[in-house]
Amino acid sequence: MPLSSSTCYSLGDANQTSREGRFPGCGGSKTACYAERMRSGVSVKPWASVLLLLTLVGGVLLAQRTYRGVPFPFFRMDMPEPPDGDEPAEFYFVRLIYSDGFGDRPLEHRPSMIDSPAAERHFLQGLRRLSNVDCRSKEVYISATDDDFFDYPWLYVVEPGWWQLSDEEAERIREYLLRGGFMILDDFHGTYEWALFMRGMRKIFPDRAVVEVDPGDEVFHVLYDLEPKEQIPGAQMLYTGRTYERDGVTPHWRGIYDDDGRLMVLINFNMDLGDAWEHADWPEYPERYTAMSYRLGINYVVYAMTH
Repeated sequence: MPLSSSTCYSLGDANQTSREGRFPGCGGSKTACYAERMRSGVSVKPWASVLLLLTLVGGVLLAQRTYRGVPFPFFRMDMPEPPDGDEPAEFYFVRLIYSDGFGDRPLEHRPSMIDSPAAERHFLQGLRRLSNVDCRSKEVYISATDDDFFDYPWLYVVEPGWWQLSDEEAERIREYLLRGGFMILDDFHGTYEWALFMRGMRKIFPDRAVVEVDPGDEVFHVLYDLEPKEQIPGAQMLYTGRTYERDGVTPHWRGIYDDDGRLMVLINFNMDLGDAWEHADWPEYPERYTAMSYRLGINYVVYAMTH
């Protein structure tokens, strides 16, 4: 659907939750207690040794959930290629691949690819079931410098706290938005990532204000009548017990408007809609968060297609 001028972790303590009193003298931790017994030469049952080894290996893997401060896709959920994934449609879910400081990594391990493709494919299944939008079942990846960048009115950006946009990327994104495009930013948290995000956003729009989006804005009511309040957490909540990450305690819906009052940029700050889509089938992930993330996402799509 081409654009025209009129279109439009902390793992916490993961928590060995310190069981003080149950394992005295070992820091309250069962694992620490086994380790202390091994160091002191006290015999440990074979099954306990195996359990300790598995616990330590698991701890290392969980610790590697972040590398150099960037979430690593250790929990990426794979989904099979949709059989109709290449059929043309009116709406395409387009994810932006941007420049960052991790060019030495494979693309699938870079910030812009977090949660993909499971997040998109789960969401697109829901979009098909819950709306009449004619959407393709498979995602599209695009760079701001690609020839077909202006062919799609929807742009989804993940982990923008780690983007390092070139001048060319910033200029083309600015033109894209002013020509009617709609950009959604998701899955970044806290003061530090906000500052890095704003460094890139100021390259795109040096003179436009980032404002809190009013709960009465049409983007929250265009299809579902929503009252955005509740924080949509990432799957990290399952082992930290917190809905927030870093110091991003309070959720914010922020945005940038064009001269006609159209919302061009929607910023889901201190939230992770992508995780809520990706883990929609996890019994452990609370259904209310997934349900809200689908409704928000569908409203965003309808808004992008009609404004």
